[in-house]
Amino acid sequence: MLPKAPITNIYDLKKIYARRVPKMFYDYCESGSWTEQTFRENVSDFDEIKLRQRIAVDMTGRTTATQMVGQDVAMPVALAPVGLTGMQHADGEILAARAAGKFGVPFTLSTMSICSIEDVAENTEKPFWFQVYTLKDDDFMKRLFARAQDAKCSALVITVDLQIMGQRHKDIKNGLSAPPKLTPKSIANMATKVGWGMEMLQTKRRFFGNIVGHAKGVTDPSSLSSWTAEAFDHSLDWERIKELRSWWDGPVILKGILDEDDARMAANVGADAIVVSNHGGRQLDGALSSIRMLPRIMDAVGDKIEVHLDSGIRSGQDVLKALALGAKGTMIGRAFVYGLGARGEAGVTDALNVIHKELDTTMALCGKRDVNDLGRDVLMLPKDFDHRWQMA
Repeated sequence: MLPKAPITNIYDLKKIYARRVPKMFYDYCESGSWTEQTFRENVSDFDEIKLRQRIAVDMTGRTTATQMVGQDVAMPVALAPVGLTGMQHADGEILAARAAGKFGVPFTLSTMSICSIEDVAENTEKPFWFQVYTLKDDDFMKRLFARAQDAKCSALVITVDLQIMGQRHKDIKNGLSAPPKLTPKSIANMATKVGWGMEMLQTKRRFFGNIVGHAKGVTDPSSLSSWTAEAFDHSLDWERIKELRSWWDGPVILKGILDEDDARMAANVGADAIVVSNHGGRQLDGALSSIRMLPRIMDAVGDKIEVHLDSGIRSGQDVLKALALGAKGTMIGRAFVYGLGARGEAGVTDALNVIHKELDTTMALCGKRDVNDLGRDVLMLPKDFDHRWQMA
């Protein structure tokens, strides 16, 4: 029997992931809204940024260690909140949190997770971050915050770009649900995913653990869809965001900022950090990529609030480019999900190792020993990179 090929990049994990996970969950991860233009450009726009190679610089004693919202991290990368992670691999949120904790980076649990806050807290040793949506039900929201505080979550991430859900064609066509609906098409596909199926049969965690049994009227999966359709707060405004921030005693990160004016407002309402993000291209298709908007947002608020970036990161070089443009930290979503779906906890560790090695090696070849010293001097940008499009 031939030895398994080594994992040398994120796309090695993606190939295994695509073979192992049912189509509806693969498509949930690997898709965007509408035409998927923004989903694609989140990745391709990184390619327009070139690196400046430097030589004859002492590269001993390199470090990627830093802080994100005042917390020590082994590298400036957090695992982003991803819904249905426990459908990519049985007990997926627990496994991803364990891998992140051992590596020394934050894991962010989504409200729409399969494993509950309590599940993750009971089965991990390190504090994790918790993500919430802006929902209308104050009673549910306050109890959700209290549960996260009881679990000793070390930061709250409020997603602010999902008042109204963007249309994701593949999810609609696949009839995405957790657990998956049993149709002739889905059964035929899942029959080819034996390893995934055997693991799912051995866990009791197959529903949305933070919602079923906690939200009013949601006692089983069949009652979840009607609750979800009504739950998101279409009237969200900055006063509401300020109110939600006041409910949490600890660092608060606002995720989903893609405009300079919104970044300024985020700084004004007391957020500790923002995440420049377009929801991985899953909300407003046709919006600019996160990396293209980052320089403008740094110019607007970089001296007022900590700035992170997600959407499109597939390598340690992408992380370096975001940091060199001013971000204090980054988030990876699809990159760690590829690893989780491919190999469980070990696959998430693979993904983190790949990104760390790429970050460390690229940093060295650019003449930097400390990740905190990265700046625009290591980059070569097109003259019109962040000003190619102007407001009409």
